[in-house]
Amino acid sequence: MTSSGRAFRPSDWAERLAGVMSQFRPGGAPTGRHLAYSPWCIPSSVNNVRCVVVHEDLRAHHVMAWDFVMGFAKDNELQVHHGAPPNSTHQPHSDHHPKN
Repeated sequence: MTSSGRAFRPSDWAERLAGVMSQFRPGGAPTGRHLAYSPWCIPSSVNNVRCVVVHEDLRAHHVMAWDFVMGFAKDNELQVHHGAPPNSTHQPHSDHHPKN
């Protein structure tokens, strides 16, 4: 959701961003395996609004990756919420493999 209250497009932006961030994970990017989302950057939905839940461990382990995600949000005027997802209705994507 943008700061003006509009839905951000394209509709699969959260999966795309999380796919780009998939290599930034505990232990580094896996080799010879299918692409999977990082536990530090997961596409999700909060109150039926597409979002990406970014864990603060990303900043601690990969500050440039954290800066990229925060820069993406700022450049696209996306709303950012720090702390637990609002209203505790956070539903992470059960499929941790990006769609092609």
